[in-house]
Amino acid sequence: MTETLSIRDNRTGRDYELAITDGTIRAADLKQIKTGDEDDPGIATYDPGFVNTSSCRSSITYIDGDKGILEYRGYPIEQLAEHSTFLEVAYLLLHGELPTQTQLDEWVHDVTYHTFLHENCKQFIEGFRYDAHPMVMLMASVSALSTFYPEAGDISDPEVRQAQITRLIAKIPTLGAFVFRHQQGKPYVYPDNRLSYTENFLAMLFRMSEPTYQADPRLVQALEVLFILHADHEQNCSTNAVRSVGSSQVDPYSAVAAGVGALYGPLHGGANEAVLRMLNRIKTTDNIPDFIDGVKAGKEKLMGFGHRVYKNYDPRAKIIKKACDDVFEVTGVNPLLKIAQELEKIALEDEYFVKRKLYPNVDFYSGLIYEALEFPPEMFTVLFAIGRTPGWLAQWSELVQDKEQKIARPKQIYTGERTRDFIPMSER
Repeated sequence: MTETLSIRDNRTGRDYELAITDGTIRAADLKQIKTGDEDDPGIATYDPGFVNTSSCRSSITYIDGDKGILEYRGYPIEQLAEHSTFLEVAYLLLHGELPTQTQLDEWVHDVTYHTFLHENCKQFIEGFRYDAHPMVMLMASVSALSTFYPEAGDISDPEVRQAQITRLIAKIPTLGAFVFRHQQGKPYVYPDNRLSYTENFLAMLFRMSEPTYQADPRLVQALEVLFILHADHEQNCSTNAVRSVGSSQVDPYSAVAAGVGALYGPLHGGANEAVLRMLNRIKTTDNIPDFIDGVKAGKEKLMGFGHRVYKNYDPRAKIIKKACDDVFEVTGVNPLLKIAQELEKIALEDEYFVKRKLYPNVDFYSGLIYEALEFPPEMFTVLFAIGRTPGWLAQWSELVQDKEQKIARPKQIYTGERTRDFIPMSER
């Protein structure tokens, strides 16, 4: 039996039956609700920020914010973080199933093969000032990759799509590392394809004069887990940007560059940097009570707590909290950790925050790990972008193959003046 929604238009007294599918109605079905005026375009919805509007059907990531559940292709994030590698999770997001050993070996080989960049990419990055923000350099560099692979515009060809997906996942750590070295005025380190994906990234970042760079396995694992946790997160701002730009049928490099641009914003990828600034401002645990009072009075902001989706403890935050122990075992405990832990303890017990369902999110502890790994705060979002690239590409690939999708073109409610006569300059 088809589920329907009954609507009565009190302006006209007419009744309408709208089909309900997967808990939604089609916005286009509202257009039939009119007053009878020939200029009436019909009812539309007004939803700034897409707070309650579905823009697509997707089988990639499932989130239940009330229960604190995050699943990639049906697999709980907790299990993937514990048992999988980042490239294995990337394969899962892109193909819908976990790979067999043979499939994984082939996938890792293909990604590893494409880690090197054309030398012109290096020259492109060198064109930026030494103090340019890493995310701006990354965004421009990702977009520039499309000029090296003009065939990428043929998005209808599955083999072409797969080739670009492999290249992007392979090359974005190299771009991120080159951006990091450029900002520090250090020579670029080329990929070492004897290393794993994450080990190779760390080597390109931190290797100096030693013949080979060997990162502590605990640090490699922590960064691997962070990449997995950031791999996809449903229709967030940057993913929506990738889909929106991708809906024009542009190449994937340009679409992903749009995602990098969206992630650059402080309300999205820059939140963990804001957490560190907050913790540094608090300075000691003795200052926490005054800070909490300031939050309640609206004079301070509790960064790293609360989420648009999660009304429970962010499942990613729990995993990152455990990863902190492994990292600090190698690097030594960050003094800010004690402040963060005490702040979390108070916030989870205080009725003011409990009532508002303000729980730690993924950004609350991730910045502490990045700082312990000796990344400057402006690099945090680059790390986020590297982890998110497989998700962006999985979403882009799904969009391209979705016959229901159209070029993004939201409606607007016009609030300006109408039909005014031009006034000559002498009369203004």
